[in-house]
Amino acid sequence: QVQLVESGGGLVQAGGSLRLSCAASGRTFSRYAMGWFRQAPGKEREFVAAISWSGARAYSLKGRFTIIRDNARDTLYLQMNSLKPEDTAVYYCAATDRWSGYGSPPMQKDEYIYWGQGTQVTVSS
Repeated sequence: QVQLVESGGGLVQAGGSLRLSCAASGRTFSRYAMGWFRQAPGKEREFVAAISWSGARAYSLKGRFTIIRDNARDTLYLQMNSLKPEDTAVYYCAATDRWSGYGSPPMQKDEYIYWGQGTQVTVSS
């Protein structure tokens, strides 16, 4: 089992920045590829970014968001810059053992095994 706890969400003005954190405990964090998803009210949960244990990255929102992992601290981050009102959502981190960094990255929520409880990000205009 891997337990994931997100933090760092909040209210920010458009154009601002936030850094989300996801603290992992349980099994060895470095063995898993990690991802960030988000879910806005009335919408499906959508992929944001993923990072393999070796540091390979994949994005659906390249340019404004950066996914980072610190294996020494068992922590995943999502640095979000130039935020827009449409970025408002609950952000979730998730873990999967299905990506070594080669081939297609895991971009579907069904590919992930463990999930955090989410953290709310609200961007005001």
